[in-house]
Amino acid sequence: MVQKLDFIKETPSQTAGPYVHIGLAPAYAGFDIFENNFTNEIAGPNTRGERITIMGRVFDGSDAVVKDVLLESWQANTDGKYNHPEDFQTKDVDDDFRGWGRICSDFETGEFTLKTIKPGKVPGRNGSTQAPHISLWIVARGINIGLHTRLYFADETVANGTDPVLNGIELAERRKTLIAERSEQDGEVIYTFDIRLQGDGETVFFDI
Repeated sequence: MVQKLDFIKETPSQTAGPYVHIGLAPAYAGFDIFENNFTNEIAGPNTRGERITIMGRVFDGSDAVVKDVLLESWQANTDGKYNHPEDFQTKDVDDDFRGWGRICSDFETGEFTLKTIKPGKVPGRNGSTQAPHISLWIVARGINIGLHTRLYFADETVANGTDPVLNGIELAERRKTLIAERSEQDGEVIYTFDIRLQGDGETVFFDI
């Protein structure tokens, strides 16, 4: 006979912060724990491709900047090849390009920066081609489950126009939340990409 335990209550939920930095990026929190700390630069000196810098901030539902965000990035190299054994394309892996990064926002300004290279197009489902993009995973205080989104490039208009994931978003206004705008500062290519967790202009997040 199974006894019904009516007195058991649901365990309280827990957000990712504020200890996420200590566990995943301790150097940002002032702890010298890892022998090799991850930085916001994922392209080595010999990495092929166009050097770019991604800059942005994360905003909450009240339009306030979230200053303790941790992001992880995942992207293909300039030829559209992932540095992963399950990418079976015959293209070459760039041994000097990690393709994966872990970035923390500045605790004072909330700005995050990723120094990388612009990725190439990658295969999609059913013979389709995906536009150049960077996948992002976001965690911070107040977020119960990490959020997944994508960054696309404003100057890839033709490729974006046929990307199956981007065009699977019905409203054009919602697609714009995934587009990073290009500019140049002192000869450096900058893509600006702000993420909004809630409210007006909320970024599109994917259920993965």
